[in-house]
Amino acid sequence: MSLKTLPLDCRPRERLLARGADSLSDAELLAIFLRTGVTGMSAVALADHLLTDFGSLRALMGADQTAFCQRKGLGSAKYAQLQAVLELSRRYLKETLSKTDALTSPDHTRRYLSTLLRDRPREASMCYFSITNTE
Repeated sequence: MSLKTLPLDCRPRERLLARGADSLSDAELLAIFLRTGVTGMSAVALADHLLTDFGSLRALMGADQTAFCQRKGLGSAKYAQLQAVLELSRRYLKETLSKTDALTSPDHTRRYLSTLLRDRPREASMCYFSITNTE
């Protein structure tokens, strides 16, 4: 079933614009990214299938190019787009955290360091030293 046959208020892109991105499921957000489905599957159905196939959104987003491109409907262009979206997200989070008081509490510090270190291909550690002016 094509998304074009659905009423406007049921289409992911239109719902996002009307109600905000947080009103969409992972599959619907992924469908907007995919833009098109494949024969016999709408973009939403394909997205749902991919999420099930990979096991989670994080696994899909973290897949290497070979694993990603082996799936029906996915290729190098979509992989490159996905990597660009991931890097933009990382940069946005890093910039947001660095411009706020990210290190004012243990929880903020943990989130900041987690954002910096979580997706590294090798184990990494970091030390944080706080200098307090007592004057």
